[in-house]
Amino acid sequence: MFINTAYAADGAAAASPAGGIVSFLPMVVIFVLFYFMLIRPQQKKAKEAKAMIDALDKGDEVVTVGGIVGKITKAGETYLTLELSAGVEILVQRSAVSQRLEKGTLKNNK
Repeated sequence: MFINTAYAADGAAAASPAGGIVSFLPMVVIFVLFYFMLIRPQQKKAKEAKAMIDALDKGDEVVTVGGIVGKITKAGETYLTLELSAGVEILVQRSAVSQRLEKGTLKNNK
């Protein structure tokens, strides 16, 4: 009375193997866009930051993550000694350096 009789679908309406691939395609496209717009640029930026930190040497002027500006007087494998002003030195980790400044920046801004 309330339930209709269900009949088997004919050959034209049967699911094809290509239908599964087509329905999966939008998810693949979204992942590819996500990779090229988010993951790849992030990896490139991290690679550049690591190269900059590895290239730090005595005499470079740097800014730390905390905003401290100084000149490197000693460069170790893990730590750097920064001279903030005449006779004032601090020890910071290499990973705490956020950017390297142009030579003479500290002299010009004092």
